[in-house]
Amino acid sequence: MKGSEDAALKARLKQLIVTETDKQVDPEQIPDDQPLFGPRSALELDSVDGLQISMALQMQFGLRIEDPKEMRRVLASVNTLADFIQPA
Repeated sequence: MKGSEDAALKARLKQLIVTETDKQVDPEQIPDDQPLFGPRSALELDSVDGLQISMALQMQFGLRIEDPKEMRRVLASVNTLADFIQPA
Protein backbone atom coordinates (compact mmCIF):
# COMPACT_ATOMS: atom_id res chain seq x y z
CA MET A 1 0.00 0.00 0.00
CA LYS A 2 1.23 3.42 -0.94
CA GLY A 3 1.93 5.76 1.99
CA SER A 4 -0.64 8.34 0.90
CA GLU A 5 -3.28 5.60 1.20
CA ASP A 6 -2.19 4.59 4.73
CA ALA A 7 -4.25 6.60 7.24
CA ALA A 8 -2.25 5.33 10.24
CA LEU A 9 1.08 6.40 8.71
CA LYS A 10 -0.29 9.84 7.81
CA ALA A 11 -1.67 10.29 11.34
CA ARG A 12 1.76 9.38 12.75
CA LEU A 13 3.48 11.86 10.41
CA LYS A 14 1.05 14.65 11.30
CA GLN A 15 1.71 14.07 15.00
CA LEU A 16 5.47 14.11 14.33
CA ILE A 17 5.16 17.43 12.45
CA VAL A 18 3.13 19.06 15.24
CA THR A 19 5.44 17.75 17.96
CA GLU A 20 8.68 18.72 16.24
CA THR A 21 7.54 22.20 15.23
CA ASP A 22 5.72 23.07 18.49
CA LYS A 23 2.63 24.14 16.55
CA GLN A 24 -0.56 24.48 18.56
CA VAL A 25 -2.67 22.64 16.03
CA ASP A 26 -4.71 19.44 16.13
CA PRO A 27 -2.80 16.98 13.91
CA GLU A 28 -6.10 15.78 12.44
CA GLN A 29 -6.67 19.28 11.07
CA ILE A 30 -3.57 19.14 8.85
CA PRO A 31 -4.71 18.51 5.26
CA ASP A 32 -3.04 15.57 3.51
CA ASP A 33 -2.54 17.34 0.19
CA GLN A 34 -1.91 20.97 1.21
CA PRO A 35 1.61 22.43 1.16
CA LEU A 36 3.48 22.21 4.46
CA PHE A 37 5.65 25.23 3.59
CA GLY A 38 5.09 28.51 1.79
CA PRO A 39 2.32 31.07 1.51
CA ARG A 40 -0.48 28.50 0.96
CA SER A 41 0.52 26.51 4.03
CA ALA A 42 -1.87 26.45 6.98
CA LEU A 43 1.03 25.63 9.33
CA GLU A 44 3.37 28.41 8.17
CA LEU A 45 6.42 26.16 8.52
CA ASP A 46 9.86 27.60 7.84
CA SER A 47 13.33 26.20 7.14
CA VAL A 48 14.06 25.63 10.84
CA ASP A 49 10.86 23.58 11.08
CA GLY A 50 11.99 21.62 8.03
CA LEU A 51 15.30 20.82 9.69
CA GLN A 52 13.55 19.66 12.87
CA ILE A 53 11.19 17.45 10.87
CA SER A 54 14.05 15.97 8.83
CA MET A 55 15.99 15.14 12.00
CA ALA A 56 12.91 13.45 13.50
CA LEU A 57 12.39 11.45 10.30
CA GLN A 58 15.99 10.29 10.50
CA MET A 59 15.54 9.19 14.12
CA GLN A 60 12.15 7.50 13.71
CA PHE A 61 12.34 6.08 10.19
CA GLY A 62 16.08 5.94 9.48
CA LEU A 63 15.65 8.37 6.59
CA ARG A 64 18.56 10.59 5.68
CA ILE A 65 18.07 13.05 2.84
CA GLU A 66 21.17 15.06 2.04
CA ASP A 67 19.95 17.01 -1.00
CA PRO A 68 17.93 20.13 -0.03
CA LYS A 69 15.95 20.00 -3.30
CA GLU A 70 14.95 16.40 -2.58
CA MET A 71 13.99 17.36 0.99
CA ARG A 72 11.73 20.15 -0.32
CA ARG A 73 10.07 17.69 -2.69
CA VAL A 74 9.58 15.07 0.04
CA LEU A 75 8.20 17.61 2.54
CA ALA A 76 5.83 19.23 0.05
CA SER A 77 2.77 17.71 1.77
CA VAL A 78 1.80 14.92 4.14
CA ASN A 79 0.97 12.76 1.10
CA THR A 80 4.38 13.23 -0.55
CA LEU A 81 6.11 12.50 2.75
CA ALA A 82 4.03 9.36 3.32
CA ASP A 83 4.72 8.14 -0.24
CA PHE A 84 8.46 8.68 0.25
CA ILE A 85 8.46 6.65 3.45
CA GLN A 86 6.20 3.93 2.09
CA PRO A 87 6.38 3.69 -1.71
CA ALA A 88 3.87 1.55 -3.62
